[in-house]
Amino acid sequence: MGVSGAQARMDQNPGYYHRLLQGECSGRLEEAIRTDMNRTFPDNVKFRKSADPCLQKTLYNVLVAYGRHNQGVGYCQGMNFIAGYLVLITKSEEKSFWLLDALVGRILPDYYSPAMLGLKTDQEVLGELVRTKLPAVAALMDRHGVLWTLVVSRWFICLFVDVLPVETVLRIWDCLFSEGSKILFRVALTLIKHHQAFILEASSVADTCERFKEITRGSFVTECHTFMQKIFSEPGSLSMATITKLRESCRARLLAQG
Repeated sequence: MGVSGAQARMDQNPGYYHRLLQGECSGRLEEAIRTDMNRTFPDNVKFRKSADPCLQKTLYNVLVAYGRHNQGVGYCQGMNFIAGYLVLITKSEEKSFWLLDALVGRILPDYYSPAMLGLKTDQEVLGELVRTKLPAVAALMDRHGVLWTLVVSRWFICLFVDVLPVETVLRIWDCLFSEGSKILFRVALTLIKHHQAFILEASSVADTCERFKEITRGSFVTECHTFMQKIFSEPGSLSMATITKLRESCRARLLAQG
C-alpha cells in the first residue's frame, strides 16, 4: 500500500470507494463481471458459494467500483484474477480497489484498455529483448512462426497469477508495486534463459507452446527465494531507458499495422 502510492490515494479520497458502489448501474459492466465470477479461482475454498464469507461478492464489488471509477477501461478479462489475488491478500475491499487502481491506472497503463495496446506492446518488447539477449530462441520462434502473444499473453495479462506458484507470484508482485513493470520482463527473460536448451528442442508451433507452459512448473519456480535472486541476475542489464525506447518503437509498429 505504501510503495505503490495506493495508501496515499486512499487517504486523500475518504469515502470515495463506497460512493462508487452506490453509483449508477451499467448493465453491461455488471453482466461482464458476473459472467467471470465462477471462473475466478474455482478451486479456492474462499471463492466457493458455500464459503462464509464468500469472496465472490467482495470481488464483484471491487470490480464494479473500478469499472465505474475508470470508465475508459471498465472491465477486462484478466482483471478478475488480479483483483481476486488482492482480495485474498488484503482481506479488504477498499485496499484491493486502490491497489488495483495503482496497477491498472499507473503501473500498467493500457494493459486492460479495450485495445490492450500496452499489453500487446510489452509482448513485442519481450520479443525484441529475447532477440538481443537470447538470439537462438528468437530464431526458433521465427523458424516455426510462433507469435509471442501465443506463449506469453497469459503471463502478462494475469501478472503470472495461475501461471507460477502463489508464493513466487506474491514476491514478484512486491517488486512490481515497488519497482514497476520492468519486473515482468525480468521474470519472463529468466524463465526463458534458464530453460533455453529445453525450448530449443521444440519441433513445431504446438511443441513450442507446450514447452513454454512446462517452464512455469517445477522446482526452479517453487523455490521462490532463489528464483527472485535469479531474476535480478540472469537477464543481465535491463534499464528502464531501454524498455521505454523499445516500447516506443513496438507501439509505433503496432499502430501502423492497425
